[in-house]
Amino acid sequence: MGYTNMLEIRKAVPSDYNDIWDIIRQVIATGDTYVFAPDSSKEKMLAFWCGADKHTYVALVDDKIAGTFFMKDNQPDLGAHIANAGYMTAPGIFGKGVGRAMGEFSITEASRLGYNAMQFNIVVKSNERAVMLWKSLGFEIIGEIPDAFNHRQDGLTNAYIMYRKV
Repeated sequence: MGYTNMLEIRKAVPSDYNDIWDIIRQVIATGDTYVFAPDSSKEKMLAFWCGADKHTYVALVDDKIAGTFFMKDNQPDLGAHIANAGYMTAPGIFGKGVGRAMGEFSITEASRLGYNAMQFNIVVKSNERAVMLWKSLGFEIIGEIPDAFNHRQDGLTNAYIMYRKV
């Protein structure tokens, strides 16, 4: 059963930061999907995820934060018309539609914010769940970077660049 009927997505506020950190901490601990060191500090990660250059959001299920994502300019100035984003879902609720809902919301939100497209600069090739999700939401693999990610279990692993117009 999915959560999409009970799901709310809104801008993150400082009182959300401890819950956002809890999700980030669990996701990066595995060292298999995100470039951040598994032992990255709360301060480092919140400064990145919730920085002034980001539009940060949370997805709530029954008023509990179940996921978070940010959007930002992929590049400064003449590249600022393309959004970049990062997404994390709380472990234990995968397959319930939270990631899909955040993805769908972010595509619409990117357009509302004035972006023409979205680009993910590093989607770990072995993260098949994410690759399938983004493809199902209209993203295309436009490049593959050899040995771009140092996977904690598998060592050097390729990563995709994924893109779609909004």
